[in-house]
Amino acid sequence: MDVVFVASEAVPFAKTGGLADVAGALPRALEHQGHRVAVFLPGYRRAKGAGLELVDTGLTVRVPVGARLVMGSILQSRLPGSEVPVYLIDQPGYFDRDGLYGNGIVDYDDNSARFLFFDRAVLEAIPILRLCPQVIHCNDWQTGLIPVYCRTLYRHVPELAAAGTLLTIHNLAYLGLFSHWDMTLTGLDWHLFNWRQLEFHGKLCFMKAGLVFADLLSTVSPTYAREIQTAPLGSGLEGLLRHRRADLFGIVNGIDPQAWSPAHESMLARRYDAETVVDGKARCKAWLQHTAGLAERAEVPLFAQIGRLDPQKGWDLLAAVADRLMGRDVQLIVLGVGHPKYHDLLSELARRYPGRFWARLGFDDELAHQIEAGADLFLMPSLFEPCGLNQLYSLAHGTVPIVRATGGLADTVVDANTRTLADGTATGFCFTEPTPEALWQTIERALDLWPDRDAWLKLMRTGMNADWSWDRSALDYVRLYEEISLRHPSRTAPPQAGEATSRPLTRLGTS
Repeated sequence: MDVVFVASEAVPFAKTGGLADVAGALPRALEHQGHRVAVFLPGYRRAKGAGLELVDTGLTVRVPVGARLVMGSILQSRLPGSEVPVYLIDQPGYFDRDGLYGNGIVDYDDNSARFLFFDRAVLEAIPILRLCPQVIHCNDWQTGLIPVYCRTLYRHVPELAAAGTLLTIHNLAYLGLFSHWDMTLTGLDWHLFNWRQLEFHGKLCFMKAGLVFADLLSTVSPTYAREIQTAPLGSGLEGLLRHRRADLFGIVNGIDPQAWSPAHESMLARRYDAETVVDGKARCKAWLQHTAGLAERAEVPLFAQIGRLDPQKGWDLLAAVADRLMGRDVQLIVLGVGHPKYHDLLSELARRYPGRFWARLGFDDELAHQIEAGADLFLMPSLFEPCGLNQLYSLAHGTVPIVRATGGLADTVVDANTRTLADGTATGFCFTEPTPEALWQTIERALDLWPDRDAWLKLMRTGMNADWSWDRSALDYVRLYEEISLRHPSRTAPPQAGEATSRPLTRLGTS
């Protein structure tokens, strides 16, 4: 299978969120399974300065952006640990900036021009590079115009004639909404600006464009695929997604089993696996407690939280139960950065609970690994979570997650109850209602089980033995690619909004 993978970010070139992890890992997994993959990214300042080998191909593209003809250069690198080529579309006027999408406070006001240029540049580059993809895998709103262009302006390009499109939704909260006048920049016919296709409440919507025109749609967990078909997680596009539900699939993201496995991580105080987890985790916990200035007590449950300090991550719930939690004989470590009000909360907790609470404001990848290995429980009470990765990292390290049953959290963590503990399938603790009381009751359930060391060890090992590798996820994506190549519609005319494809596909599983 020949696949072109298009994204606005990818590890290790540039990252703001989970999309980058997917774009950096899935193409490598696909290559490992024998497929030919090429990745396209914008030539951000950050990407060009990532310290990776970068070659100027000497090839250029010229893209109309409204009345202007904008030139871009094609730079080539590769994904580390693979032979997957990475092509950067270099256009300094658009991409030589400190941020990827904005300055950290507001988005860049020319993002529509930046990413429609990128989308068309990719399609211009494919023939120049002599690629003939069977599938173009698009990701989020930044690539949402590619399926439109494939069915309209580029439908007669020979190298693109066999290319179907898949759009993966990583977070539907970001739609790519712009002024209706930006239609004049796209080169597309104004007749496409209607409520069934590119228009959304009077604005041009890149995400809606991709949802309407892509052959198949996917998102990063089966539960999130169901959730976005209803308000509020559908962001106003739930009707369209219900209309296309036969073409919408959920595939849980994977993790790199080498990078996120306590058996391989060199930064840990002691490496361990499911068989040696008792001794190994005890050593990692003692090291973490010493490093954080906490009392080195093996018998005390050590809670952890890593990530963005943001309401979406459930921090209002955590703030509401923090004193009740610290009122028990527990310890808590937090690593993250975000809203100032949560910074203030963490400072106050550190003042009130010295020797039992520690926070590091910022992000430290090495410390994140060490926390996952040394903690006993991981708190992740997200209000919504398309997939989530930290719960997977926790499972891999024998760190029992406490999660809200939403999105990918519901698909990856099995609640510890009487039945699942008895049949050996439990891996963590889940709650449904997004309330402080529901979170607290779930924390209490975990604390009640903690003294039963045999049951707790079984919980840890079940999580560690689960397969959440990218190889598993890649197989599901290949099934979608194959289906796209089989039921690829004619490119002779643009479809009507939400036009269904003809051949049914068995819905994918999650394992």
